[in-house]
Amino acid sequence: MDAVLNWQQALWQTIMRDGGIRGHALLLKGREGIGKFAFARLLAKSLLCKKPAVNRMACGQCSSCNWFDQHTHPNFSVLLPETFLDEHFKTVSDDGAHQLPADNKAKKKPSQHIGINQIRELDDFVYLSGHQSGHKIVLIYPAETMNNAASNALLKKLEEPPELVLFILVSHQPQRLLPTVRSRCQQIAMPVPDSEAASQWLKQQTVDDQPLGQSSQKTVPSQQVESEKLLTLLALASYAPFKALQFAENYDQHQQFINHLSKPESFDPLAVADMLKNQDLSMTVGWMQKWCYDVLSFSTTGSVRYHPHCKTNIQAISSRVNPQIMLIYQQFLNKHQSLAQHTLQARLFLEEMLIRYRALLMA
Repeated sequence: MDAVLNWQQALWQTIMRDGGIRGHALLLKGREGIGKFAFARLLAKSLLCKKPAVNRMACGQCSSCNWFDQHTHPNFSVLLPETFLDEHFKTVSDDGAHQLPADNKAKKKPSQHIGINQIRELDDFVYLSGHQSGHKIVLIYPAETMNNAASNALLKKLEEPPELVLFILVSHQPQRLLPTVRSRCQQIAMPVPDSEAASQWLKQQTVDDQPLGQSSQKTVPSQQVESEKLLTLLALASYAPFKALQFAENYDQHQQFINHLSKPESFDPLAVADMLKNQDLSMTVGWMQKWCYDVLSFSTTGSVRYHPHCKTNIQAISSRVNPQIMLIYQQFLNKHQSLAQHTLQARLFLEEMLIRYRALLMA
């Protein structure tokens, strides 16, 4: 049987009590990586379950639960951007979202948005009778990726809601949704785990799945080393456990990158760009943004947010960097991040970013 995450249990009890869900649309909102999508899927599965448990949790055994687990439930539809599609249906997003099979025939670059055609394709689903006249559930994630046309098309459905249909919108940035869409949803702020709960959950995942780049053929690291890795991952993910789990896949690459950044005298921007040219650009820029944030933060407040294990190196870097120049560089990184998904010259893109960083150290 599926289980609610520890930090979501109180919310689950509130929602699943009689009258806990009001209206025809829910908006689950909160920061990225705290398990909003996992909660939404479990909620949908439980509401569709034919034999729910005492706490109204899905039984995991009935025909409805089996359909749901096989992604064939006739009364459940999920809308995701094309960038979430995955041929093997094994990928998990930064918020626990299983990505759907891709169309092998599609050759164009996958869209990062939910388009109007995806909303229009819901018409038959929401307006025709459900399987065995049951309730129907539409899950939209992340809701803020709907373009304007899609948002307006959804708004029409929310204004005149089909009978026995529940819309569940999940959003990292609800402020990007149309105010009229938000106003027609029951808005629920999703709880954020404290550091202890996040650490415990991530530790359980690493024990089961070994996501920190470990191999079963390698020597198991000491408990202290493993604990340091967990704390590093959580700090980099701002204690969002699902995001930390995703980050674990690139832990070794990140450590190599930080080692280069923390050695000004030997830093070679061209060599580092060559090392990173096949890596996701947006992720790499994000790493640089967090590193520079910590350098600037230490120089102004003496604190480090994302790289507590590198505090000594960050202190050394901050002593040689002008905070005002670092702030200008951070503004450059923000603009660079917006271009990361569109550049055709990955190596040149990285070289510009890293050459500017080296100049920053030498200023």
